[in-house]
Amino acid sequence: MDDLVQPLLGFVTAHAEWAGVVMFVTAFGESFAFVSLLFPGTSLLIAAGALMATDTVPYWPVLIGAVLGAVLGDSVSYWIGRRFGGGVGRVWPFSRDPKLLRSGIDFFARHGGKSVFIGRFFGPIRAVIPLAAGIMQMPRGWFWLANVTSAAVWAPMLLFAGDVVGSAGERVLGSANTALLAFGALTLLGIAGVVWALVRAARSRS
Repeated sequence: MDDLVQPLLGFVTAHAEWAGVVMFVTAFGESFAFVSLLFPGTSLLIAAGALMATDTVPYWPVLIGAVLGAVLGDSVSYWIGRRFGGGVGRVWPFSRDPKLLRSGIDFFARHGGKSVFIGRFFGPIRAVIPLAAGIMQMPRGWFWLANVTSAAVWAPMLLFAGDVVGSAGERVLGSANTALLAFGALTLLGIAGVVWALVRAARSRS
């Protein structure tokens, strides 16, 4: 993850005028079903929020770019699901791990249309839910409502989290170490996520 995150952050730091575009691509990659598994979009958005705390990147272009990218990523996933239906299960990464798509379809079946909003905040299935919504033929109007409103909450939430970490780092460690603090927080968050997944897996087997 660091192999991609650090160069992109370095680029954004050196070329702040491109920050909005980079965050658009970041949020799109995090929300698009066929890229999300390989793209550290959440980490990049939180780290960008830390840079915002030091006025390294502009606030509004980053925020607007992140929201628009999240909306478009979900929209393309939904369109693919609606157009090709269950046939997407024969395409990577779902052909390699069929449980990925099945988990999204099951989640949508349990929670209905509101799963598009709720699913945005659950990393493992975030990008699969819009695809499942398309496969299950969710009405376009309701999908767009859930898509846009969830993106308008999700992207600012991650940026704000990074902003808080960055502000704390600037006060405690100085601006030069805020990125280090942000990555430390992300590492702890990742470890907590792995532990949570292992506990859930153990409980499901028992």
